[in-house]
Amino acid sequence: MSESSSRPLHIAQSILDEIGRHAIACYPYEACGLLVGNGASGTALEFHATDNTAKSARVYTINPKQHLVIERNAEDAGLDVVGVVHSHTHTEAYPSATDVAQAPDPDWHYMIVTLKRGVPEPRNFRIINGVISETEINQHN
Repeated sequence: MSESSSRPLHIAQSILDEIGRHAIACYPYEACGLLVGNGASGTALEFHATDNTAKSARVYTINPKQHLVIERNAEDAGLDVVGVVHSHTHTEAYPSATDVAQAPDPDWHYMIVTLKRGVPEPRNFRIINGVISETEINQHN
């Protein structure tokens, strides 16, 4: 496992709470959104909820206009899109074959939040050349 594939995600508890609320609000569909922060340190400073244009409980598609605006605003602020978040409504938080196939950036963090047990449970992954590596979520206040 390379250094980049095992790099943890650093994120505030308040952002994780926001992600959980978004996942619940989107149910029964999968929720999705982007993490913005410092790519070099693997720190997420912001979560930007987006619309799931697929309107599906099995797949997600981030609204491309929202994605573009979030990316431009991040760049203007000297930040990066560091990852994507989506929920699994009835299955464990582990990347599906579809998730792996549509993983666009090997530098990104891929957070999946399962609602299988009725409460948001996040896990974080790196997906590099189709290889899935789970990484730690380092929470802070």
